[in-house]
Amino acid sequence: MKNKTVFQAILRYFSGEEVDFSDYELDLSELTEFQQKVLTETRKIPYGETITYRELACRIGKEGASRAVGGALSRNPYPIIIPCHRVVSSSGTGGFCGENCGEKVEFKKKMLEMEKKALSDK
Repeated sequence: MKNKTVFQAILRYFSGEEVDFSDYELDLSELTEFQQKVLTETRKIPYGETITYRELACRIGKEGASRAVGGALSRNPYPIIIPCHRVVSSSGTGGFCGENCGEKVEFKKKMLEMEKKALSDK
């Protein structure tokens, strides 16, 4: 991954442009096999869409592991590039970057709103 290219892509993302980060090579070797599976599957969630922690657990063949999925997402070393903000609780937004309330969760909500708005403006 080239830092300048990634930085430019993130700037485009925050300007409201739909950016596909799936081509960027990421080093997940420091994570457990389970965490790698969760994050690899999370990369497949399309821009502007959300799924629940439960749905993500089912997608990786670990039905009933919603909390473990949330734990794996909280260890995401590449937020935005691996769009963990697109995984939500069945009863609301859910956490972001290891927090369940506060500024980071508000930031997650704003990113989801921005993506939905960008798609509706097309």
